[in-house]
Amino acid sequence: MPDGRNALALSAAADVARRSYGKLVAHLAARTRDVAGAEDALADALATALTHWPRHGIPDNPEAWLLAVARRKAIDQSRRRRTAAEAAGHVRLIAEELMATAEASGLIPDDRPALMFACGHPAIDANTRAPLILQTVLGFDATTIAAAFLLSPAAMGQRLARAKTKIRQAGIPFRVPEEYELGERLETVLEAIYATFAEGWSDPAGTDTRRRELSAEGIWLGRLVVSLLPNEAEALGLLALMLYAEARRPARRSAAGDYVPLSEQDTKLWDGALIAEAEALLRRASALSGAGRYQLEAAVQSAHALRRVGSGPDWAAIATLYDALLGLTQSPVVAINRAVAIAEVDGAMAALAALDEIADDGRLTDYQPYFAARADLLARSGDTAAAADAYTRAMALEIDPAVRRFLGARRAALSTRQ
Repeated sequence: MPDGRNALALSAAADVARRSYGKLVAHLAARTRDVAGAEDALADALATALTHWPRHGIPDNPEAWLLAVARRKAIDQSRRRRTAAEAAGHVRLIAEELMATAEASGLIPDDRPALMFACGHPAIDANTRAPLILQTVLGFDATTIAAAFLLSPAAMGQRLARAKTKIRQAGIPFRVPEEYELGERLETVLEAIYATFAEGWSDPAGTDTRRRELSAEGIWLGRLVVSLLPNEAEALGLLALMLYAEARRPARRSAAGDYVPLSEQDTKLWDGALIAEAEALLRRASALSGAGRYQLEAAVQSAHALRRVGSGPDWAAIATLYDALLGLTQSPVVAINRAVAIAEVDGAMAALAALDEIADDGRLTDYQPYFAARADLLARSGDTAAAADAYTRAMALEIDPAVRRFLGARRAALSTRQ
């Protein structure tokens, strides 16, 4: 068992890894164009910290200590990989630039935006850009990323390794692109940021510290992109969308830990300051040209937020927004939400007909929200037997015990309707 000093060192190393992983990788990689090498150097530095800090104490600036050690590890890697002639200039560049930065102020510049846009470069395979950002900027492991993108860990690991090699070999620049270059690269960065937030949002009870930090990290990255690109409507829309969702976090569970659906949440528990900020961002976005996915999703959340002022959600407006979103994304998730909105406007039968249009989509085979929505609509239409079957399927697919209890209660309530 580790003693107190070991435990303290482990905790400090884990903390700085959570807070600074992407910042340190970005700072090293921006100077070497070698993302994999930067990750390896930082991993070695963290391993060194676990043996050094228990004996010598935690440094006053753990982040700067790790960077100094990682720099030396990177220099060693370079010496091993290159000929003497090649290594001399490379090592001097790393040593001089990083040493000057570290010694000048003790502050480490944040190169994460540059790293994000390097990962979103058109030379990188389109399907790999967002996963690459999640790993390099936030330290997600390949297994976690693979699960999110429905790939095997081995396949995802191979994709990520190829992408990092591409960055090095192609000399992809580490910088925020000019406006005329943004296009698809901004879309990739926003997708990765939203995936980061969503990973944290998937812990509704807020009991998993790592996931909660991911939500905060996603919002931080969203604010960073907005500060860099204040006139990009989709960046504003994404930040608004995340803030609307985060504002509702305290209402997602009852005091007893039970799941509370959006329609039944106590709006007094919603964070009014976050909602006000989201509304202001959405207004800014609406004044700019174009309406993309994130603005439309944020507008849906704004319509739900009307409950705070005593109005019911504007379901007709929500259904219209989902119409636009479906045309834009062709997403089955959007189609499910659209059906729920249709039920409020045109009734359960019309909503079931909308769900029937996507029933053959293979992506829904194991998607719990589809069966939960179908169960609710069948119950509302009076088909309690089919509703019970759909609730049973949804419960079998759900991993959150609180949500399973909620679905079970809904299924049990069907007996009172017969």
